[in-house]
Amino acid sequence: MKRERRRAWIVGVIAIAVSVVVFLVPFSFVLLQAAKSPAEASNLAFSWPSHWQFFQNLWGALTSNEGVIWHALINSAILTISSVILMVLIASMAGYVLARKKSKWGPVVNFFVLAGLIVPPAVVPTIWVLQGLHIFGTMAGMVLIETTFGLSFCILLFRAFVGNIPRELDEAALIDGAGPVRLFWQVVIPLLRPVIVTVVVVQAVFVFNDFAGPLYFLPGNQQVTAQLALYTFSGQNLSYDNLLFMAIFIITIPPLVGYIFFNRQIVGGITSGAVKG
Repeated sequence: MKRERRRAWIVGVIAIAVSVVVFLVPFSFVLLQAAKSPAEASNLAFSWPSHWQFFQNLWGALTSNEGVIWHALINSAILTISSVILMVLIASMAGYVLARKKSKWGPVVNFFVLAGLIVPPAVVPTIWVLQGLHIFGTMAGMVLIETTFGLSFCILLFRAFVGNIPRELDEAALIDGAGPVRLFWQVVIPLLRPVIVTVVVVQAVFVFNDFAGPLYFLPGNQQVTAQLALYTFSGQNLSYDNLLFMAIFIITIPPLVGYIFFNRQIVGGITSGAVKG
């Protein structure tokens, strides 16, 4: 027992050390650079600032380039909220049907769901489709792209979670006179709260941090997202690395806050469908 406890303690210490190196050290580096003067930040040294300029740099980053950070954060919020809502609605219904209904089309649908996780997205054909629908370069088109990219992962989570819900609840609701729509929204959806929280947080962080998608499918400066604003920020302020790191710090805050408050729900939602009860 003592050896097992000692091994567990050693493993825990190693895990904490690795977490500190992987997560806290880069975050500390960004925070230190964001508080330095332009000359000190350009050296990219992991050192304490000689003069703290955190709030001056914060104001400078928020007002630089005509306040592009504000517009980018608003656009990213619209894109993230709209995409996540569509993911939850579509994936919950699809996951419920795949878990409950047995038909000859089930394996075919499962194949395409898994293909969505394995097959990489084709950029040029997707642009052709968006142009044909006249939504290329629009926020509506980008919302559909982000929803499609995250749909397979969400469907797998919902299907696994619905598999743990007893079928007797469905039968009892049908006996009480509930139709399929009422059964889903009043009986099933409240039971899906843990996996809904997981999908919302995980996909919100993914969509908010997506750089390649908006770069390909949302060109122009009118609807720039947070990550694209960071990219253009670095291009227009090459001699102001302190403002660049401050912009990185600002953009990092929303996903970090979401993870801190919902990390237990994320783990619970992912592992809830691992063992069928």
